[in-house]
Amino acid sequence: MKKILTLFAVVGLIVFSSCEGPEGPPGLDGIDGEIGTVYENIAPNYYNFVGPDYSVRFNFPKAIYDSDVVLVYRFDGVDSGNRPVWQALPETYYLNDGTRDFSLKYVFTPSYVNIYLDGNNRATIPAAYRVNQIFRIVVVPADFVKSVNKASYLDVVNKLNIKDSQIHDIKL
Repeated sequence: MKKILTLFAVVGLIVFSSCEGPEGPPGLDGIDGEIGTVYENIAPNYYNFVGPDYSVRFNFPKAIYDSDVVLVYRFDGVDSGNRPVWQALPETYYLNDGTRDFSLKYVFTPSYVNIYLDGNNRATIPAAYRVNQIFRIVVVPADFVKSVNKASYLDVVNKLNIKDSQIHDIKL
């Protein structure tokens, strides 16, 4: 009797597992393409911070989603292996006595990102931080930034699987 019940159970399992129902309704459309986008102002399109507002603006080619987050990185030279070093904004610099000298900050909307210098006397900020500045502006979904080290440009683009050839040039 146990053998017959086992046989019916196996046959029933095979029969029910091979059943198929009608196709369900179509799902919502997804977002085609990249999950992250990187923009860079390459030579000769350097950004210069000049008075009176000491800010630069990049208008996105098309509006980003309200749920997107913008990360900004400033080119800070090359390391000993001749690889570029990208400093995450905001970044703050201090005087020798420990008081704040100035900061590089940014704000963004769905249509633009505004990068600006903030400080007590912006006219005295060294030219190395005001003139011929290169930035990489990264647009990512908000959920993505929860799972990555935002302070590291390399961590961000590696997790997004973005290659240098996929970076969009900013033309001024």
